Amino acid sequence: MPINACVIQRLDKSDSDTPARQIPATDLHPPTEALEGLIQRLSDAYHGKSKRWGRFRDASATSIDQASSDDDTPPWQDDDGDNEASGDAPKLVINSRFPTDLKAFVAGNGDLLSLANGFAEQLARVIDAHLPVGGHFIMVDQQQGETRTLFMVLVHHRDGFVIDGDQRVAISGQINHTQMSLAARINLSQWQQGGESSQYLSLLADRGGRKLADDMQALLGASDGVDPKSETRTLLKAFSDYVESEDMAEEASREKTDALIDYANDQASRGEAITLDELSALVDEDNPRAFFDHIRNADYGLSPEIPPDKRTLNQFRRFTGRAEGVSISFDSHLLGNSIEYDAERDRLIIKKLPNKLKEQLQSK
Repeated sequence: MPINACVIQRLDKSDSDTPARQIPATDLHPPTEALEGLIQRLSDAYHGKSKRWGRFRDASATSIDQASSDDDTPPWQDDDGDNEASGDAPKLVINSRFPTDLKAFVAGNGDLLSLANGFAEQLARVIDAHLPVGGHFIMVDQQQGETRTLFMVLVHHRDGFVIDGDQRVAISGQINHTQMSLAARINLSQWQQGGESSQYLSLLADRGGRKLADDMQALLGASDGVDPKSETRTLLKAFSDYVESEDMAEEASREKTDALIDYANDQASRGEAITLDELSALVDEDNPRAFFDHIRNADYGLSPEIPPDKRTLNQFRRFTGRAEGVSISFDSHLLGNSIEYDAERDRLIIKKLPNKLKEQLQSK
C-alpha cells in the first residue's frame, strides 16, 4: 500500500528497572524502497496475528480508569487467554486524547509528526507498565485507491550476522519484523464514512497479553468491539444451515464452501472485514441476496461487517464421500458433536438428522 507519510522514533528502555525515554522524531522519514519493504512485511505479519476489533468511543467516554476494570473480561478474551503475571503491572489511568488528535490530523489541522510524537509520549507509560524493553515506534499514513489507513507498530531488535566488504563475519542489529508487542490499524476511510456497525479499528491481541492490549485499547480511545472468533463461527454455522436448507449437491456445496473460505482468507490477509453483501454475492452468483436474506431471516445476530478469524477459518472444511448409492457431506465442526465417527466399528453416527431426510424416512 503506497505511503503518504511515515514517522519513526525511539522509545528507549534497556531493562525492566529503567523508565522508557522518548526520543521524538524531528521530521518525516523520507520515502525509500527499504521503508516500503519494511512496512509491507510488518503489515503482513500483523494481518496474520490475533487482533481485537472495534471503534472509537464517544468523546465523553475517552477517560478510562484501568484500576476499576480488572474484573471485566472483554468479549473476545478466552478464559484461558491471560497468561500475564497478575498484580505485577501498575494500574494505569489513561485519558486518551488520540481520537481528537487524529480527527484534527485527518481534517488537515495537524501533521503526522505531531500526531505520532504525542501518541508515543503517552505510549511510554504503557511500555513501562508491561514491557521489559523498548524499541522503535512507527506510525505510517497509507493510501490505496479510496482507502486510507493509519498503521502503527512498536518493533524490537535482535542481533544478526552479516558478512562485510572484507568478507568478515560481523554482528549487526536487525528489526524483528515478525515479533511485535504493540500494533494497531485504523481504516480512516471507514471511520469518516461512519456507520454504527463499522469495525474500522483493530489492535494486536496476542494470547497472554490481555492487560497490555487493554491499556493499548484505552490509549487509542477505543471501545469494545465484536469477537472475531465468535462472529466467524456464527457465520460458518449460518453457512452450514444455508447449505442444508438448499439441499445442495455435493459438488455445489464444495464450490460454495471454497468461495466462502477463499474470500474470508483474502479479507483476513488484507486486514479487512468480511462484508455480508459481498460474501452473499460470491456464494450464489445467480441469486446474490439469497445467503444474505437467509442470515437476516434466521436472525443469527451477525453484524454487516465481520472481522475474520483465520484460525477458525482454517479449521472449517467439509467431509464428503460417496459409495454404493450413499452420498455423505457435512461440516468438520459437527464431528464430535452431532456426528460421531467410530473407527473401530467403521461407523458414522448421526445424532440429529436433517429435517428433509427425516421426513422422507418417516413417509416410507
